[in-house]
Amino acid sequence: MAIDSILAQIDAEIACLAQARSLLANLGTVTVKVTEPEAKKAPAKAKKRKKRVLSPEARKRIADAQLKRWAAQKAKTKSK
Repeated sequence: MAIDSILAQIDAEIACLAQARSLLANLGTVTVKVTEPEAKKAPAKAKKRKKRVLSPEARKRIADAQLKRWAAQKAKTKSK
């Protein structure tokens, strides 16, 4: 995160706190429209991606390959 964006977020938070303090000090005698600063707005939601599903054959190939890697690693440690 860049220092400029951190400073902007701190300034926005200070502005929000100052506004809240003034509202509390005046006990609601002043009507103020409270808006979220640009830094606090929620980012636009990304499109939900379709969940990928592996076929049983693909799962078997992956499992067999992993077992082969584990066996090779075990054999390597036994030979040392």
